[in-house]
Amino acid sequence: MTDLELQKIAVEVRKNIITGVHAAKSGHPGGSLSAADLFTYLYFEEMNVDPKDPKKDDRDRFVLSKGHTAPGLYGVLAERGFFPRSEMETLRHIGSDLQGHPAIQHTPGLDMSSGSLGQGISAAVGMALSAKLSDDKYRVYTLLGDGEIQEGQVWEAAMFAGFRKLDNLCVIVDNNGLQIDGAVDEVCSPYPIDKKFEAFNFHVINVEDGNDFSQLRAAFKEAREVKGQPTAIVMKTVKGKGVSYMENQAGWHGKAPNDEQFEIAMEELKKAGEALCQK
Repeated sequence: MTDLELQKIAVEVRKNIITGVHAAKSGHPGGSLSAADLFTYLYFEEMNVDPKDPKKDDRDRFVLSKGHTAPGLYGVLAERGFFPRSEMETLRHIGSDLQGHPAIQHTPGLDMSSGSLGQGISAAVGMALSAKLSDDKYRVYTLLGDGEIQEGQVWEAAMFAGFRKLDNLCVIVDNNGLQIDGAVDEVCSPYPIDKKFEAFNFHVINVEDGNDFSQLRAAFKEAREVKGQPTAIVMKTVKGKGVSYMENQAGWHGKAPNDEQFEIAMEELKKAGEALCQK
């Protein structure tokens, strides 16, 4: 797909995020929006997946380690056709297939339940090791938050992955600079993120703008060519990207828009989509 086509899809994914969180009256829009472009690239360009056969053996696997940003993952799964977009309005409701954190027993297209921060990468490492032991060709992707990597288990998993040379594993860090308590470098600085992963024998790719599809495309192309090492893509993004009043605001880490804020956000996204259609 072209970058423009992906940009148009990402706008729809962002609409799904806002729709879901508003309907639930709770949830995590900030980090979902910052990763919306990444979700779009993975599911529409990078990964071998099929919504008509979501459990096919040779599919690529994805683990959302920062599971609280489930609205972003659900938003792209809906656009990809794993379930109807209308289900976004059931987010976090009792009996819904779209729970507040990914639950594999409920939602089509999920490979792992997640939400306990730091644990998702361990599951992804296990999947990558399994593929190696079975000589399967699928790749494994996992998305972590920059606040999440303050968890020690992340680095235990990274040590194992580097030691085992799991070159079918791609770890992505959403470096939007903010976590629930504020700026990551003021809460408990994870920097330099790239040097830490390099110390665990990862091939590291720094992406200056993780909301730019051309930069994401180049990063994932490079990752596929790496042999003998797992890859870490550290991408700088804007928390709340696409909704003006949410951008770079830690307060929107885990808060739903009210009715007025919902209308403003959806209007902004509508105009962004219309502008892309003019290109």
